[in-house]
Amino acid sequence: MKPLITANRLAQFQDRVEQFVTRLRPWSWLWPPMAFGAGLGSFFLVDRQQWLGAALALGLMFAWVLLLSESMIGRFLAHRGYPTLPGGVTAFIAQMIHQETLFFTLPFVLATTVWNSGQVIFTVLVATMALISIVDPLYFRMASRSRSLFFVFHAHCVFLVVLVTLPIMLHLSTGQSLIVAIIAMVVFTLPSVLHLLKQHSFTHWGILVVLSLTLASVAWMGRIWVPPASLWMTGHALAPALDTERRAPEGSAALTPERLAQNGLYLYTAIRAPRGLSETITHEWHHEGTLIDSVELDIDGGREKGYRAWSHKLNFPEQPEGDWRIDIMTDSGQRIGLVRFTVSSDPEQATLADSHIQRTGLSRLNLRRLIPGQGDIEPE
Repeated sequence: MKPLITANRLAQFQDRVEQFVTRLRPWSWLWPPMAFGAGLGSFFLVDRQQWLGAALALGLMFAWVLLLSESMIGRFLAHRGYPTLPGGVTAFIAQMIHQETLFFTLPFVLATTVWNSGQVIFTVLVATMALISIVDPLYFRMASRSRSLFFVFHAHCVFLVVLVTLPIMLHLSTGQSLIVAIIAMVVFTLPSVLHLLKQHSFTHWGILVVLSLTLASVAWMGRIWVPPASLWMTGHALAPALDTERRAPEGSAALTPERLAQNGLYLYTAIRAPRGLSETITHEWHHEGTLIDSVELDIDGGREKGYRAWSHKLNFPEQPEGDWRIDIMTDSGQRIGLVRFTVSSDPEQATLADSHIQRTGLSRLNLRRLIPGQGDIEPE
């Protein structure tokens, strides 16, 4: 019985791949801006042309399937004496897919980052990785001399591609996408970890398991620093009153203890949840770093739609003076917004709750699409 693929045919195919890569190299500088443009387009197409945004995300996932398949197939062929692609060609292909991933996901990360929180560190890390991927001396030096660092780089790219593309292609919540991204990061990077291990003894398999669990644990514990790529806050306001018919904050008052005791305080948030995503968000009220109240709000987004949600806090401590922080969180523990204010007996020092909706991110484009939402909630 003749083999399905002979060594000669395989060599011919690999020669064609090498020729294609050789012709592509002079134009590789176009790849990062094209990937960034595709990511930026997908971000907006999530609302307008869902099928096209999903198609672009599917194309990125397909590229990762090719990359992971090439790694495993290459080792399979090498063990059986078949020719394999030169290391320079496979490294170039990996670089192109890393570039595509980082520049495609960067617009989503930039748009959903809460810039007055620790998420800035995550976003700067993604931007730095994108820069490294286009600087050949840095990228190939890391790939050849620091395999462990390259593994972390590769694992982070897997995490990003799943975190961003799954909500586009499927109706998954931010929490579901985060869990799947962590699992995919661990599973799809196992071939790279196996490649790092020189021997496959029981001890080395134990190291593999510990490393995988550590990677997943670190990713889960650091989720508050990860922007939720499929959900973001477009605006917020502090107000002494709220018009429930118009779903709009109103009034203006300095946040003194006396004023809070009379009417309490409203936090109004405008949330974007495209593609019909149903989420539970939480307004967490902190006083001097201590959690005081936590209010859950169910939101339901959709195409060309947003959502207005608010919480009304009436019960303040006997001495409410000081710094307050309200975290707007997903049910998976990712932050989508952060609001700070100060309560003081001196009206000059107290924050003015003037009902003005402070726009964040891309809200200048989306704020007019808000639809009626959550009613009044008064935590005990």
